[in-house]
Amino acid sequence: MTNPGRLVLFDLDGTLVDPAGAITGGVRAALLAHGLDVPDAERLRSMVGPPLAVSLSAIAQVPSALIGPVMATYRAGYLEHGMAQSRPYPGIAECVANLRAQGCRVAVATQKPEWLAEELLGVQNLRPLFDSVHGSPRDETTALPDGKASIIAAALRRHDGAYDDAVMVGDRRHDVEGAAANGLACIGVTWGFAAPGELEAAQAVAVVTDADELGEVLDSVWSRPAATAAVPPVFPGRRGA
Repeated sequence: MTNPGRLVLFDLDGTLVDPAGAITGGVRAALLAHGLDVPDAERLRSMVGPPLAVSLSAIAQVPSALIGPVMATYRAGYLEHGMAQSRPYPGIAECVANLRAQGCRVAVATQKPEWLAEELLGVQNLRPLFDSVHGSPRDETTALPDGKASIIAAALRRHDGAYDDAVMVGDRRHDVEGAAANGLACIGVTWGFAAPGELEAAQAVAVVTDADELGEVLDSVWSRPAATAAVPPVFPGRRGA
């Protein structure tokens, strides 16, 4: 089966790549280096997904004057060893490759700085699988006003005219909400950093437990004739929606 005109957007950390403690461990080390309190393990995990500056302020309660220095310390450690510690989730590279073989376009939409997302994908030998990569500006201290929504919008603009249906795949509510803001559905994945019930509460159209199931969900929806679909369409958002 081929799926011309399909666009699949993937989140990065927690969806494509397992940070393997590089993010939470790196944040912990950066906070300690600046003499700051470290949140408990659950709150540290919740910092994966939103922009780092937002998480440091809202979750770790870092004073505004120290946001920049803490981020610089964290990024230095991440570049030195964090990216190499990360690993693609089992089966995810094969899932993306299969989508491309079916004629889909695939792109990355992440709140990680775009330049750093490119670096990480290169280190993990994943970059050739994606048609484009979209992320936050280099200056992380200036958070995008609408977070993931504007990043997803940039990805849609990049491929405007080349797709009819699009969907987001991600592991946090921010992915679901950003997709919805652009008229897209989001398939949630359980192998990332969402709290129990988070994706369902955010109204992800489906929640899958591994890469094989993700491929099956996409194939099932795209192979179902619209006239006989037994469930609401997974892709309510089309270009111009």
